[in-house]
Amino acid sequence: MDATPVPVLAPVAISEDERAAIIEAVRDFAQSELAPHALEWDATSHFPRETLHLGGELGLGGIYVREDVGGSGLSRSDTVLIFEELAKGDPAIAAYISIHNMVAWMIDTYATDTQRHEWLPLLTSMQGFGSYCLTEPGAGSDAAAIATSAIRSGDEYVLTGVKQFISGGGEASVYIVMARTDADAGARGITAFLVPADTPGLSFGQLEHKMGWNAQPTRQVILDEVRVPAANVLGGEGQGFKIAMSALDSGRINIAACSLGGAQWALDRAVAYVHERFTFGEPLAEKQAVVFALADMATELRAARALVRDAAAALDAKAPGAPDDDVTAQCAMAKRFATDAGFTVANQALQLHGGYGYLHEYGIEKVVRDLRVHQILEGTNEIMRVIIGRQLLAH
Repeated sequence: MDATPVPVLAPVAISEDERAAIIEAVRDFAQSELAPHALEWDATSHFPRETLHLGGELGLGGIYVREDVGGSGLSRSDTVLIFEELAKGDPAIAAYISIHNMVAWMIDTYATDTQRHEWLPLLTSMQGFGSYCLTEPGAGSDAAAIATSAIRSGDEYVLTGVKQFISGGGEASVYIVMARTDADAGARGITAFLVPADTPGLSFGQLEHKMGWNAQPTRQVILDEVRVPAANVLGGEGQGFKIAMSALDSGRINIAACSLGGAQWALDRAVAYVHERFTFGEPLAEKQAVVFALADMATELRAARALVRDAAAALDAKAPGAPDDDVTAQCAMAKRFATDAGFTVANQALQLHGGYGYLHEYGIEKVVRDLRVHQILEGTNEIMRVIIGRQLLAH
């Protein structure tokens, strides 16, 4: 098998008319296939596999994956527009599609041609799903401290350990698992592995009962002497930490875009509600405190949107897969600001609805719950501040 990763090409350039048509198609999908079911999926913790298959037919399974394996080949600037629209339909499902796309991009960028053609047609069509396995029970923000081991045994590696908070756990077809191949090399001793779902020794914990994101399954991924061929190493031994961190740049701006979409949906509902709701003989929309609150909400979202789109453009401009601390800091800024702003706006929309905002049927409380975790995943917002601050002090 050829062990050389396939060179990554620039994203496909599309016209403004093509971009508008893509966004309109995604908007139609979000409003017809996600929004009508979002509350039911949340209430029943239903993972909508069939709906995701439909999303694959639309090209959502490999938005920034190359076209030769079924990807859409779009830019990150196009991608954040797509995720914002998806999140207006259901932030929980939009966020899972983001994670799935991050896995597909890692394979597209770092895999050999054989690995790409084995896995990506399945993932880009969303007939199969991908999961990203980095976090562990004892290593959350300190990703370089993972303990899952990968011991070489002839032409195989034996993986042992537990991964925590894995979206798609038990549903994915392939897991990208970060494991330690050198106990003494720190971050340089971590290797990425492609682990098929049917590999003996791979099992899953119970479904986690979460505050939000109920429509996507979250489980522990348990590796009990899981044997994978050496051919399943992704990007070369010792490259896992670099691969994991490079994927998070995209993951962060995608999740930021999901926060924008969910919060914009909540703001739109709040604007409509204050026109309809009367107190003390006049609509809420006539009250200055309400007007000021809405103005601040809209301003925060516009500022966040500008940061996200600026970071996406910077990610498009850099060499694919190449480290760039300035771009990483920009992505961290966008993620920190947009996820904080998104949660605050959604929470304020709930407040403007009063007691009705607390009712499940209005949908606002669901969005608040879904967006809250965006401030934690893909690196907590405290870690985003560490990344940004260190980059500033390095100059």
